[in-house]
Amino acid sequence: MIKERRLQLKAEIDRRSGFCFGVVKAIEKAEALLNQGQRVYCVGQIVHNDEEVNRLKEKGLITIGFEDIRELKGENILFRAHGEPPDTYEQVRKHNNVLVDATCPIVLKLQRDVHQAWLRGKQVFIFGKAGHPEVKGLAGQTNGRARVFRTLEELKELELPRALTLFSQTTMNPEAFKTVVSYIKDRGIEVEERDTICRQVSGREEDMKTFSRNHDRIVFVAGQHSSNGKMLYEVCRSNNPYTHFISRTDELDRSWFSPRETVGVCGATSTPQWLLEEVKQKIESF
Repeated sequence: MIKERRLQLKAEIDRRSGFCFGVVKAIEKAEALLNQGQRVYCVGQIVHNDEEVNRLKEKGLITIGFEDIRELKGENILFRAHGEPPDTYEQVRKHNNVLVDATCPIVLKLQRDVHQAWLRGKQVFIFGKAGHPEVKGLAGQTNGRARVFRTLEELKELELPRALTLFSQTTMNPEAFKTVVSYIKDRGIEVEERDTICRQVSGREEDMKTFSRNHDRIVFVAGQHSSNGKMLYEVCRSNNPYTHFISRTDELDRSWFSPRETVGVCGATSTPQWLLEEVKQKIESF
């Protein structure tokens, strides 16, 4: 059998890729308890990355759904960085469970602001993805009365009041948020705009554009369910058409590459650094 010749690829990892600080803190809290031999249940996937979820599962982290909480008593129950609505807090405490709240501080502040706006009688609108864990937590601050929309087209389908307070899911696109605000104002509606987009996430777009253009090819690594990953992947692809999306190293295909290409390896805020390193190593082994 003839051995394939090495492609002599040079791979570089984007220095700003990898977990955001909110996800880092959530995983640190989980591992601290697991390393003590304690049992930990996490409501939903701790991060939208199957590879990292499987790593923590091997260490003992148990992923559950909201409906499972009522079956637990006296257990450690962890809330991930996305946050949870008030009724989840109530369910955890009802059976004397220990709450390990790893909600991102930025999301916690956003939840409080949404709740205060609702208490003041404001019409709360949320620019975000309905059904996303973070958005569920935000809408829960208004007893589910907030109006949620993901696109300008969805907003146009809603009946708008004379005045509203507009919040955003932390991972949405800042330019899209500005477009939404302009549309509402053009309709003659009074809008209190609360740009609550996390700059650790949105600030990566410009860097990602430059990073993508500076390499022959891009390999973007993220979980299939990562909203942030899908958004940043599109940023890369629009600036470098030779961009490939993978979730695991075994999805890499040698045929994508040509000899001596430079390959940029990057990922979402939910992509672990160890996975980026593995992808880099495999690319350079081709």
